[in-house]
This record gives sequence, C-alpha cells and structure tokens, in this order.
Amino acid sequence: MIEQATRTSLADTAASHIRQEITHGRWLVGERIPNEPTLSSLLRVSRGTVREAVKMLVSQGLLETRQGSGTYVRARDDLSESMRRMRRATLRDQAETRCALEVEAIRLAALRHTKEDLAHLTALLERRGRLHDATSRAAFISNDMAFHSAVVRASRNQALVETYLFFSASLQNLVEATVDKEIPEPDFEAHQSIIRAIESGDPERAAATARQFIAPILADLELPRR
Repeated sequence: MIEQATRTSLADTAASHIRQEITHGRWLVGERIPNEPTLSSLLRVSRGTVREAVKMLVSQGLLETRQGSGTYVRARDDLSESMRRMRRATLRDQAETRCALEVEAIRLAALRHTKEDLAHLTALLERRGRLHDATSRAAFISNDMAFHSAVVRASRNQALVETYLFFSASLQNLVEATVDKEIPEPDFEAHQSIIRAIESGDPERAAATARQFIAPILADLELPRR
C-alpha cells in the first residue's frame, strides 16, 4: 500500500513512493499507472505535487506520458542511476563493452550498408581527421564519437543503436582517455580500415577488423597500473 508522503520535499517523496511501486513490481512495465486525481488521493498530496513527481520519473526513464492516454511504466530500473554506475565502471569494463557492441554493429553493417552509408562514414572520418591536426580536444572527441555512432547506425539494428546511444556517455570517458594518451589511440588508418571492412561486404572480416581495432586498448588496460 502506498504510504502518505510526509517529508519536506513532497514531490521527491511522492516520486520515491511511485518508484517503489514500480521497482517492487506492483506496477508492471507497459502498465498504465493510476491517474493524477487517484495518485493525489493515495499519496495525500496535491495534484500539482503528483504532476512534479511524475515529471521527475519521466526524466529518469521510469515513466512515459502518452497524450490523451495516460502515464505508463517504461522501465523498472532508474536509467539515470544505471548511467551513473556505468560511468563509474573501469576503463577496461567500458572498453570490453564497446568491443562487444561495435564488433556486432560492424559485422551487421558489412551486410546491410548502403553506398550512402559509406560516403557518410568517409565524410565523418575526414572531419575527424588526425589527433595531432585537431583544432580542439572537444571537437576531436565529438567528431570521433559521431563517426562510431554512424558505424553502428549502418547496422540497421535499432535496438543496437539505442543501446549504443545509452552507452555513449560512458564511451566518451574511453575516447577522452585515448586523446589524453592514457591508453593507445586508434589512428586515422585504423578508422579507415573499418570503412574498408564494411565496404567488403564480408561480415567475418568486418568483425575481425573491429576486434583488431580495439585490441591494443584492451591489451594496455590489462597491464598493471602504476
């Protein structure tokens, strides 16, 4: 049973109680939660407070509102907390996850790419350029991430694309570490090899190229840190 919200921040408390209903499985993913008046009565707070609590949970990815239909449970876990935990993972863990995602993405891209994909990847790689020629650290990182995101989109697997986008904040940590020379930075030619592997249409060659691309980073991260 939902308890009455009694703490100072009523919206935070209301959001906490709603979150508990979701995480404990009393409201299931895909299920519509009680409407605003009902929640207001259950929590003994104003409808405005309920509205603010729902907004918080929408921003965290737990709820979604559908115009004219109501508010539905989107996920059981707080995605923002998942992202914070992911960003706290070690660089090795992040590199291994990147490898898993990109190997499959490049394998699929070899099978499903278009001429437009190849032209787009080539243009993005030219924009990225080489690290020593970059006008700024931030621009280089942004262009590098744009290139890799486009590779994943060429897989034509929307679930894989969404997973990669969710992982992108953590991926940025890894790219920053390569730019700062903490770990090996795959050079321009290594990135060109990805395009050529996709263009070959050979999924196994593409997957092997992706593994080879990330291998120096993984090897370095296995070394004892001083």
